[in-house]
Amino acid sequence: MVTEDAPAAGVTAAEPAKLARALVAENSYLTLATAGGDGIPWACPVWFAARDLDVFVWASKPGARHSRNIEENSRVSLVIFDSSRPPGEGSAFYVEATAELVDESVFADALAIYNARSVERGLGEWDPAQLREPARHRLYRAFALESFVLDDHDERVRVS
Repeated sequence: MVTEDAPAAGVTAAEPAKLARALVAENSYLTLATAGGDGIPWACPVWFAARDLDVFVWASKPGARHSRNIEENSRVSLVIFDSSRPPGEGSAFYVEATAELVDESVFADALAIYNARSVERGLGEWDPAQLREPARHRLYRAFALESFVLDDHDERVRVS
């Protein structure tokens, strides 16, 4: 969580990528918004890991509603926000992305991203068997298409 002393506190939207990186670094959860083929939206928090500002990885059950939605419609939105700030003073990082279930051809790369964050947070590494069939969870990843930060005037600023 971003606090007064955290990097995001002194970063403005004049430096959108720096602000976005601070929010990613200081927060453990993102809000994942999906919609199935029926168009009904669904949002949920997921613990995540990121490779810079372009790839986001999380573990989920394939039968979870958001996972089923991704199977039907790969377009998703992600939001990482500083919930410690009062209304009107918070920062947020918004991402439009495509998401997918990680297949075996890229599993090692996705697991490396996920494990790096897990170790950084003091949680240890995940055994690959914990994220492959018949285990309960699988790795998913999202690729950023466009991203924005919320500036000091409550306006979105594109992150390039």
